[in-house]
Amino acid sequence: MIKNFVEELKWRGMLAQIMPGTEELLQKEMVTAYLGTDPTADSLHIGHLCGVMMLRHLQRCGHKPIILVGGATGMIGDPSGKSQERNLLDSETLYHNQEAIKKQVAKFLDFEAKDANAAEMVNNYDWMKDFTFLDFAREVGKHITVNYMMAKDSVQQRLNGTARDGLSFTEFTYQLLQGYDFLHLYKTKGVKLQLGGNDQWGNMTTGTELIRRTLGNEAEAYALTCPLITKADGKKFGKTESGNVWLDRNRTTPYMFYQFWLNVADDEAEKYIKIFTSLDKPTVDALIEEHRQDPGRRTLQRRLAEEVTVMVHSQEDLDMAKEASNILFGKATKENLLKLDEQTLLDVFSGVDKYTIDRSQLGQPAVDLFNLDGMKIFPSKSEMRKLVKGGGVSLNKEKLTAFDQVVGADDLIDGKYLLVQKGKKNYSLLIVK
Repeated sequence: MIKNFVEELKWRGMLAQIMPGTEELLQKEMVTAYLGTDPTADSLHIGHLCGVMMLRHLQRCGHKPIILVGGATGMIGDPSGKSQERNLLDSETLYHNQEAIKKQVAKFLDFEAKDANAAEMVNNYDWMKDFTFLDFAREVGKHITVNYMMAKDSVQQRLNGTARDGLSFTEFTYQLLQGYDFLHLYKTKGVKLQLGGNDQWGNMTTGTELIRRTLGNEAEAYALTCPLITKADGKKFGKTESGNVWLDRNRTTPYMFYQFWLNVADDEAEKYIKIFTSLDKPTVDALIEEHRQDPGRRTLQRRLAEEVTVMVHSQEDLDMAKEASNILFGKATKENLLKLDEQTLLDVFSGVDKYTIDRSQLGQPAVDLFNLDGMKIFPSKSEMRKLVKGGGVSLNKEKLTAFDQVVGADDLIDGKYLLVQKGKKNYSLLIVK
C-alpha cells in the first residue's frame, strides 16, 4: 500500500524543493529513489540524519530506498557549500567506511525485507573505477554544456566567493559525476528519483538533465530536497563545542548523544521531533500541545531524546544514558556508578574539578587524601571533618561515615577513579595514575 510520501515530508517540515511531476509519479507506482552520502569518515553524524530519515519515510510509504556511498566522488570532493576541497581517500579506507555506514543505516532502513521495496546500498566506485576518461568525455561530457554547468549556484559561489584558490577542474566536474550516478542507477536499477539536501539541488538537476539528454525527453527522472537543518541561532546543526555529534558510540557516547537532544531549545525540539522521529502526526501534535502547557517539564525534549537514542543505539543504551543523567542530579547509588563505562563516566563528569594523584598516595585517611596540596575540594581539614559528621560527604556515591576512613585501591572505580561529593551537587573526580 503506497502512502503519500510528499504529504508526509510536508507536515514534518522536510520538503524544500521538488520537481514538477514528482508527487504524481510517487502516487502512481512504487518508486525507487536514491540518496548519496559521503564516506569520508567511518561514521555518519547527526547532520546526515535528515537525509537518512527521508529514506526511512520513503520506505515506510511503500517505495524502495537506495543509499549510495560516494566511493568515487568521495575521492574527488564536492564544491557545494564548501570553501575547500576535501581530502582524497584510498580505496581500502573507503571500503571500511562504507561497511561501517551500512551498519548504522541498517537501524533506519530494512535491507532484509522480502518485499520489492527492500533497501539497498551501492557504491559509485564500483561503476566508476573502470570508466576511462575518454569514455566519460564521450558518454557524459558531450551532453552537458559548460554554460549549463557554470550557471549552478555551487559553482558561482566558489568562483565569486572567498576561496583563495578558486575552483579546480576536479571539483567542476563533480556535478557530471553525480549526474552520471543518477543515469547509471536509472538504467541498471530503474531509479527515477534522487533525494538530497537543499545544497545538492544543482548537482541533482544536472542528473535529471543528463538522463533526458541521453535517453530522450520521455525519460522520467525527478529530484526532491529537504531543507538544511540549522540551530535556532542559524549555526550548523549537529555541531557542539567538542565537534560533531556522531552515531558511532566510540566517537560520541550514547550518554552524550542523549544529552544533545535533551538540551535543544523549545522551538528546535518542536521542529526536530517531526524530522528525526517516526512518530505519527497525532502523537507529535499531542506532545507539542502538552509541552506548550508546561514547557518546564521539557516533554518534547525528553521524548525526542528517547526516540532518537533508541533508534540510533538501543533501549539498553537509553536506560544507561538516563541512569547516567541521574548520577548528577538524582538519587543514584554506587551500583549505578559502577555500571558506567569509562568514557561515559568521564562524559558525565566532564564539567567537574579533576585532580590527578599518584597511586602511592592511596592508603591514607580520607581527610588527608582529599586535602592534598593543590586540591580545593574542601576549604580545610576541619571543615571536611564537620561536613562528614553532618553526613555531607560521599565517596563514590556512598556516605563517608568517618573522616579518617582509609581510602585504598579497592575503592577505585574502573581501577583509577574516585568520585568525591560535597553536599548535593558539588563533585570532584580524582584520577589515580
